[in-house]
Amino acid sequence: QVQLVESGGGLVQAGGSLRLSCAASGIIFSTNAMGWYRQAPGKQRELVATISRGGITNYSDSVKGRFTISRDNAKLTVYLQMNSLKPEDTAVYYCKKEASGVWSPAYWGQGTQVTVSS
Repeated sequence: QVQLVESGGGLVQAGGSLRLSCAASGIIFSTNAMGWYRQAPGKQRELVATISRGGITNYSDSVKGRFTISRDNAKLTVYLQMNSLKPEDTAVYYCKKEASGVWSPAYWGQGTQVTVSS
């Protein structure tokens, strides 16, 4: 049974930092690309950042230079370090195991709320 459990969300002032964690179980973590996505009220879920199994990263333009995605394969955990937070970063942040073929579908975590006050 695949489980992705996010933690680290909360309320922070603009300009502050938060570090999100996503602990995985039920998958061979090191062989999977992972991602962080977010969904603000009334908006569609959007990509924040992804990291390949080899550590190659990709960011949305809106967070590039402020957020850093990383992974610790030994701890089965993917992280999202968020610096210089802005009110527009307020959203529910979701961890995702990316799909990699028919036998390796995508899975989502339950999400963690991030609220940035101005």
